[in-house]
Amino acid sequence: MATPTLVQDTDVEHAVGTIQRGRVVRKGRVLGVTTALALLAFALFVATMMVGSFPVTPWEVIASTFRLGSDPSVDFVVRDLRLPVATTALAVGLAMGVSGLVFQKLLANPLASPDFVGISSGAGLAAVGSIILLNVSAMFVSVAALGGALVAALLIYLLAWRDGITGYRFILIGIGVSELMVALTGYLIARADIFEAREAMTWLVGSVGNAGPTQLRILLVALAVLLPLTLVLNRHLDVLELGDDAAKALGANVERMRLVLLAVAVVLVALATAAAGPLPFVALIAGPIAVRLIGANGSGLVAAAFVGALIVLVADLVAQHVVPVELPTGVVTGAIGAPYLIWLLATVNREGRGG
Repeated sequence: MATPTLVQDTDVEHAVGTIQRGRVVRKGRVLGVTTALALLAFALFVATMMVGSFPVTPWEVIASTFRLGSDPSVDFVVRDLRLPVATTALAVGLAMGVSGLVFQKLLANPLASPDFVGISSGAGLAAVGSIILLNVSAMFVSVAALGGALVAALLIYLLAWRDGITGYRFILIGIGVSELMVALTGYLIARADIFEAREAMTWLVGSVGNAGPTQLRILLVALAVLLPLTLVLNRHLDVLELGDDAAKALGANVERMRLVLLAVAVVLVALATAAAGPLPFVALIAGPIAVRLIGANGSGLVAAAFVGALIVLVADLVAQHVVPVELPTGVVTGAIGAPYLIWLLATVNREGRGG
């Protein structure tokens, strides 16, 4: 007959083994889903450069992009015409996907997105002001958009500060600031002449074809630096998700960690907006889709980045080649995101989290 001590030891070993197997399964799911999303994003990245009035094969796209071959006509179409747009779509999607999920985790609300808390509106107001009031070049418009997003984020943070930041207050103040900036943007457009108003509206709708080479290079450098930094800071994000009291009990400097993570997310979405304009709903929907795919136990940041890239690549492909008339990318992302927002509002309200 087994002694009680042996039975307890066996139960403990069984429980530990079950936990370890669960961790392996969860890690395998995260790795598998993230790898599949990365491969799908690369396939769409190639596909966007294949179609058009001058169709090319997948191998021709890959050979030209990575300089594995030399064909002047293919190189001109791929490298000069299509690669910058496809790269912008990929980079903007990566940046918006990560920044959106960071906002949602930090503020503990699925509606916490740069689209709604004034970041994109700040970029839009600054960009429209530079177009209408200063009549500047496209490069300076992007610089103004970046500055506007950063100023809006700082303004919201300062207004929301009351011995700390809470997600509910940050979102409400962000919505108020966003509406103010949208109203000011509308006022500027109403006072502009027809040419400037058309140019401003084109930027506000958002298109991955807006980015110049300098804006694209800045965005790529920022991604190379900030995406790894975000992954390093992910453990702090996990601690903050436990709540301020629990995080402080674990020795975390809550406000400093929150400020650093918000700053990284704001810079990412600001640079993406400066490059392509305020593409609506990408940052809102990428994170929740990624979290559902990998499960609740994964961080989801890498997966969210690739989901964001997929959304923008698909939207650009549809906007340029599927609908009868070429459209700005932002029109398609808006059409994709609007039904999701309606569903999200209905679900949150039904669960009693809608306020």
